[in-house]
Amino acid sequence: MTGDIIVVLVVVTALAFDFTNGFHDTANAMATTIATGALKPRLAVGIAAILNFVGAFISLKVAATVAGGIVDSGAITPSVVFGGLVGAVCWNLGTWWFGLPSSSSHALIGGVIGATFVDAGSHAIQFDGIVSRVIVPAVMSPIVAGLVAALGVFLIYRLIRRYVVTRAEREFRWAQVASSSMVALAHGTNDAQKTMGVISLALIANGSIKGGADFSVPTWVVICCATAIALGTYTGGWRIIRTLGTGVVEVRPPQGFGSEAVAATVILASSHVGYPLSTTQVVSGAVTGSGVGRPGARVNWATARRIVAGWLLTLPAAAATSAVAFLVIELFGKNSAVGPIVVSVAMVIGAFFLWRANRAKAIEPDETISSDPAFGPAPAVQEPVAA
Repeated sequence: MTGDIIVVLVVVTALAFDFTNGFHDTANAMATTIATGALKPRLAVGIAAILNFVGAFISLKVAATVAGGIVDSGAITPSVVFGGLVGAVCWNLGTWWFGLPSSSSHALIGGVIGATFVDAGSHAIQFDGIVSRVIVPAVMSPIVAGLVAALGVFLIYRLIRRYVVTRAEREFRWAQVASSSMVALAHGTNDAQKTMGVISLALIANGSIKGGADFSVPTWVVICCATAIALGTYTGGWRIIRTLGTGVVEVRPPQGFGSEAVAATVILASSHVGYPLSTTQVVSGAVTGSGVGRPGARVNWATARRIVAGWLLTLPAAAATSAVAFLVIELFGKNSAVGPIVVSVAMVIGAFFLWRANRAKAIEPDETISSDPAFGPAPAVQEPVAA
């Protein structure tokens, strides 16, 4: 009975994380599209929400990696999974509050690692899997995305250099709708599955489903996770959209199309091979690279450095937070439901006060973002761009 209560808390907390993942990572797909005026903010996040939901059903390889390639599933208990989720949710809420586009994926993985380390020790952590499937892709993906985006955007502007600017930007806005939609679909194929994997870990630990070669994600888990991330996406992470849409570089439609096309390709490729990639890092790298590739663009390297600092802190910070959460749970007994209940109540209270504080200075997307000149289309220019 106690185990079932903890599993229920794990599922609820995991879906809460999935929700925060949705509104935290909305900017991945739609920040540049909103910034260039290709789509209105509410329409943009609505499209992203639908495609996030659809993307969650395309592949389950990432879920299998999280469920069995990061920590030893045989050493995991539902309480450990719960502690890991607490660390991930806390980090997501904190970085969202400061408008920092950090990695929800690495927050979740770091959280699971931290709680596992406290409970079972380092032998339960699959360091080879973490290095090959998490660390290496985390380092390489934004670099590759940035370099390819820089080259792609440079070539795009070379090809359209004799076009009238207003005509080129109008046509590329339509292309941006397609490319940003692909990013949203790719985000669903990668990020929603991480929550599926964590819930599956708890179910395996509780004996509810089989692990190992017979592992498969239950259909109800897929549907619940897809729904949670879609609802979170629709709420819109306006703070992070502002940071990624205008804080790194002023994005024009051809540039936005190039960065989104590159990001979607990288994310879909990683989902195909089962890597739990950080979509935030890929998109941020592509946006920065697009600024390097567009003639005359100015990259705000101070903001870029701030984003990178967030990347470096995410995994260890989430691990430390989850370790503390699990230590609190242990005070009430490893096999007791009291600890997870106490921590859950504390999280709900904290989230409520954060919500109240956010309401006091909320950003209204349709009024604030769309009326900001930095988010609108460029002034009309009739002369061809110089060769």
